[in-house]
Amino acid sequence: MRKKIIAGNWKMNYCVNKAEDFVEEIKDRINTDEVDVVLCPNFVSLDRVSEAIYDTNIKLGAQNVYFEDKGAYTGETSVDMLAAVGVKYCIVGHSERRQYFAETNEIVNKKAKKLLEKDVSPIVCVGETLEERESSKMFDVVKEQVEKSLDGIDKDMIAKKVVIAYEPIWAIGTGKTASAEQANEMCKYIRKVVSDMYDEKTAELVRIQYGGSVKPNNAKEILNMSDIDGALVGGASLTNDFVAIVNYD
Repeated sequence: MRKKIIAGNWKMNYCVNKAEDFVEEIKDRINTDEVDVVLCPNFVSLDRVSEAIYDTNIKLGAQNVYFEDKGAYTGETSVDMLAAVGVKYCIVGHSERRQYFAETNEIVNKKAKKLLEKDVSPIVCVGETLEERESSKMFDVVKEQVEKSLDGIDKDMIAKKVVIAYEPIWAIGTGKTASAEQANEMCKYIRKVVSDMYDEKTAELVRIQYGGSVKPNNAKEILNMSDIDGALVGGASLTNDFVAIVNYD
């Protein structure tokens, strides 16, 4: 049975002191082995949050990474730098990275491969726009994203280390949420794409999250669907709602 994974993407929020205070506020209420819990603060808060979650069940995640080990890449951060402060997961290909920073499937693929090379789990984001859904292109769009983002990655890594996050762009920060059935339909389809790329066993092992306005009042329904293995939580991860989502059951 696939273990649920719930990750909080703080985006560009919380300065260092606020980040630390918030972790101190919630960490004792997140004490479960039933779910993998990940917090993804901004880069400047990673070290302080790492210290705050030491000796807890919470894992540290990052929101982005670069695919080179070192060099003249002003403003970028390598996997080694992230791993040195305890990062275990890293989001790649978030729709905001694709939209605002022109991140392509090929770039996502390079980042995912570099993370796996350094034993950090990538959370690979895929998802369609409202226009693509309304024109019934959503399955083609997501299929291409999955295939190109995972291209050349060994199936053992897919099964053991990679997390896929389905985040319909039209449901991110809008207050709109895909119905549990819509979300599960796409997660099930993603699993089929992985099966076609690799094999059925690999597809049954890979964890697929849903991201898009997940809140305490819809978390249980979403997370109890057959092919949804967790949540990538945005705004709600900045409040006590995150605890309620983690404790959804």
